[in-house]
Amino acid sequence: MLMMKERQPAIRTVAGWARSVLLEAGAIRECEEHGWMKDRADPHAHERARLVAREEPAFGLSPAEAEATIDEMLASIGDACPECELD
Repeated sequence: MLMMKERQPAIRTVAGWARSVLLEAGAIRECEEHGWMKDRADPHAHERARLVAREEPAFGLSPAEAEATIDEMLASIGDACPECELD
């Protein structure tokens, strides 16, 4: 008999969820050489990410907590790759 396992969510942490929302909204991008996330400084993309967070919060988060998580993640990401600055 074929047994099906319940699938685990692809994203297991709130930080991972926030990062994926920001990437999908175009608010951040990955450094091609080093893999660091960089803020694109696009206010429209930031607002799109906040809207998604309010409308589709991560499991266990209220819409306000989800939006705050997006803002915290944005505050922690710079607009330049730290390793590129050393070159």
